[in-house]
Amino acid sequence: MLNSVQIHLLKKLVGPFLFCFFTMMFILLMQFLILHVDNLVGKGLPMGIVIELILTNTAYMVVLAVPVATLVATLMAFGQFSEWNELTAIRAAGINPFMLMRPVLAVGILLFGFTAYFSNYVLPEANHKARSLFLDIRMQKPAFDLQPGTFYQDLDGYTFLIKEIDAETDSLYDVRVFQSRSDERRRAVISADRGWLESPDQYTLSLFLYDGSILREIPGERRNEETLERTHFNKYRMSFDLSDLAFSRSNPDQRSRTDRTMSAQAMLAVIDSLRTEKQREYERFTEITGQNEVLPFKSSISRSIRMSEVSDPDTLIVYEPNFIAMQHLINPAQKIGTLNRAINSIDSYRSEMDNYRSNSGWRDFRIAEFLVEVHKKLSIPFACVVFVLIGAPIGMLTRKGNIGVAALISAGVLTVYFIAIIQGEKLADRLIISPFIGMWGINILLLFAGILLTLHVSTSFRISNLWNRDK
Repeated sequence: MLNSVQIHLLKKLVGPFLFCFFTMMFILLMQFLILHVDNLVGKGLPMGIVIELILTNTAYMVVLAVPVATLVATLMAFGQFSEWNELTAIRAAGINPFMLMRPVLAVGILLFGFTAYFSNYVLPEANHKARSLFLDIRMQKPAFDLQPGTFYQDLDGYTFLIKEIDAETDSLYDVRVFQSRSDERRRAVISADRGWLESPDQYTLSLFLYDGSILREIPGERRNEETLERTHFNKYRMSFDLSDLAFSRSNPDQRSRTDRTMSAQAMLAVIDSLRTEKQREYERFTEITGQNEVLPFKSSISRSIRMSEVSDPDTLIVYEPNFIAMQHLINPAQKIGTLNRAINSIDSYRSEMDNYRSNSGWRDFRIAEFLVEVHKKLSIPFACVVFVLIGAPIGMLTRKGNIGVAALISAGVLTVYFIAIIQGEKLADRLIISPFIGMWGINILLLFAGILLTLHVSTSFRISNLWNRDK
């Protein structure tokens, strides 16, 4: 059961945690909108699609915001507890400060479990839907939006050029419409002094033109017998089908998945398949070459016997080879044939070896990429536990519970943490380090530092005692 002091400390966590969580969500959301505003504006997308795209992209923000909020809230709660001398009173009463950390550490473990579940099951599906929506939006044509003095060519078969547009009356002046040839219409240029647009629904557009002319091409029986016909009109109406401009959404289940859109179980299944394919490739290589291992190939063999450039083609100049076995062959033709067969065998082995190394290396890179994502689904959520062990003792030692000090310390810790995560991912993807070290190395380092700091504030242990023991 929790005592009143522990409950009081937990209450101190709630406000800073919620404040930091929603602040981080807001910052990440603004970053997302700034990066992708060009893909969302000017395409006539339904508001529901825009909202869905934003909501699906908030999933990765949750995974990042929860550990950050945990660190800041822990620093502020224990900093206030120490700043108001409550920690001093607790120690005077003979209560170990670690007893205060236990419920907070339990909360960190619960947050770790929630974030890990969210990262493994919710985040991949959200990423998959967001990726599918992004692809659909990229293929979406811009909405019908005429601009004065600018060619508009997004409506198939037509090009519009308007010299002036009256924003108050939506009237168009000095209108030019260039009509391309198709099976249903002839090539033409329609000009009018003025006009206006009318759209009875979102899929149909009518253009009314006044006081203009049509220059139409009339094909002849032969290729060079086309004629041009000009007709004048007082009023002319053109109708356009805007269905091609409407947003069309595809089925996300019909799109392939990447490592960011798969659960850990699915990626482990892919890794198992890649390892099976790699083993089959190795067995094929050993079967073709007759070697039980991939031997290093450091040099090539050049021909030691060649045809002499003399007038008599039947004359051979024989160079004695350096191979002892070849020196036992007396017939020059046998030496040439044997060397040629050896060279062909070596070339064939080198080709098979290069092919095996290429296929095996590609699978190694893919396995590393998937393993990095598998470890990442647990390593980043585990930071909730690590940050409790880091934040609680630092908060007690600083004796400052204001947002400024907590933000400053958090900025330093988070900068080191996420730089290590990003660089570890890159190095692991390149097979320089293992995926486990790349994703868990910084967690292990901070966990060790957190344990030392916890021992420092809750016991008489001091780090300096490790090298002052003999003094």
